[in-house]
Amino acid sequence: MRKRIIIPKGLYGITGEKFANGKTNYQCVKEMIDGGIKVIQYREKEKSMKEMVEEAKKIRELCRENSVLFIVNDHVDLALLIDADGVHVGQDDMDVNDARTLIGDNKIIGLSTHSPEQGKKAFENNNVDYIGVGPIFPTTTKDTAPVGLKYLDYVLENIKMPFVAIGGIKISNIDKIISRNAHSICMVSEIVKNDNIKEFVKKYQNILLK
Repeated sequence: MRKRIIIPKGLYGITGEKFANGKTNYQCVKEMIDGGIKVIQYREKEKSMKEMVEEAKKIRELCRENSVLFIVNDHVDLALLIDADGVHVGQDDMDVNDARTLIGDNKIIGLSTHSPEQGKKAFENNNVDYIGVGPIFPTTTKDTAPVGLKYLDYVLENIKMPFVAIGGIKISNIDKIISRNAHSICMVSEIVKNDNIKEFVKKYQNILLK
């Protein structure tokens, strides 16, 4: 049986250029890495594939130089092309078993989940390395309805695999996630919109990795 690849604990970085007050995805990732983030997901919904390939190649090299995992959202073809460390797919994207066939056993596959049923199914599938749990709170980065803290509590109690708590997590509510000892936490807009991403990330990495 294939052994799951464990993603790092702490903050899980995701690009979000439209929230970044003029900074590019590359600039934001550079600051996240300088702050201590160990896993980056390239998520881009508004650029052409040509633009994404060019940008993702540069970010991939930056991550590689700093021993940071680089995950591509949705696009298995892009992940393969740039030799990313893995891919993250949603419930309506490519099936995880098909994605595994394409990228091989030594790459990471993450799967977004929004309910106990989806979480349990992912846990039972050895092709899934980690799951996204959310959106916990209302968020402008996803169309999915928030699942609240109840599903997060279910995962903590019943699903023994790495996961990322995601969706609407901000300074005002992150304590509710931290207190539950989540494996990883993602804040998209809250990080990229920050004037000093490096120090913001460093602060929360220190809290999460204590």
